[in-house]
Amino acid sequence: MTETYEVIVIGGGAAGLSAALVLGRSRRRTLVVDAGEPRNAPAAHMQGFLTRDGMPPAEFLASGREEIERYGVELVRDRVVEVAEGFAVTLASGRVLRARRLVVATGLKDELPEVPGVAERFGKDVLHCPYCHGWEVRDQAFGVLATSPLSVHQALMVSQWSKDVALFLHEVAEADLSDDDLRRLAAAGVEVVPGEVAELVVTDDRLTAVRLKDGTARAREVVFTAPRAVPRSGLLERLGAELAETPFGAYPVVDATGQTSVPGVWAAGNAVGFGEQVINAAAGGYRAGAAINGDLLMADLDTAAGV
Repeated sequence: MTETYEVIVIGGGAAGLSAALVLGRSRRRTLVVDAGEPRNAPAAHMQGFLTRDGMPPAEFLASGREEIERYGVELVRDRVVEVAEGFAVTLASGRVLRARRLVVATGLKDELPEVPGVAERFGKDVLHCPYCHGWEVRDQAFGVLATSPLSVHQALMVSQWSKDVALFLHEVAEADLSDDDLRRLAAAGVEVVPGEVAELVVTDDRLTAVRLKDGTARAREVVFTAPRAVPRSGLLERLGAELAETPFGAYPVVDATGQTSVPGVWAAGNAVGFGEQVINAAAGGYRAGAAINGDLLMADLDTAAGV
């Protein structure tokens, strides 16, 4: 027989666990399906989450799993491969479940520039977010590996944490930078380095330089870069959710609670946007959980009242 839940949460990160916590406390039979692929897994610590600043991401998630278990929420290590009509959810293990409501909190995947050393050092001394890591590397020699002309903004931002910043244009032509870009970079004291980057130089397990294709190297201690964000929106697409194109990919159109254009389906966390940090994702999950509980309550009352 197909197991039935009131809510199935697809994704066991901050957003999914937060939604599950609210639903569990609301006495809703809830299941979290966790594929175990958190976006922030490469990071040793997470920052900017009040009362949890500096906590390792794995510890944060473990704590969240313990909390939802107190309220009877189930969690399974598996992957959702399909959602059919009536919210029949098929897992990779072959298990088939049914839900009245869904929360999609599948997040996104970061695709890094294909420069030797970048993937290996990501989360250590190759970083992407100054708000997440800027304080920890403040006043060191920064490099910014450009992935598009938008990397100018990243270089300007990180200059808040160091006055020694070099923008490596890599495959971006200097002619692609506007006059305003160049004026702002000069005002911020950011050095513009044209030429393609060949590799990051690592010595004794730490980043020491950025080497260009022409053989020259610039001593750097930290490199910031902007990964290409790839939303994990396949399930939402198959469900027929309306998506909106952004500079960072296509994300579902949602209301203030995270409800998508598909009745009964909510989305939260990086599933709805590139810039959702852990604290934002947790808040989005909370809003979705509360909205779903209210939605289920009113639906059941209307049925009982014959409305």
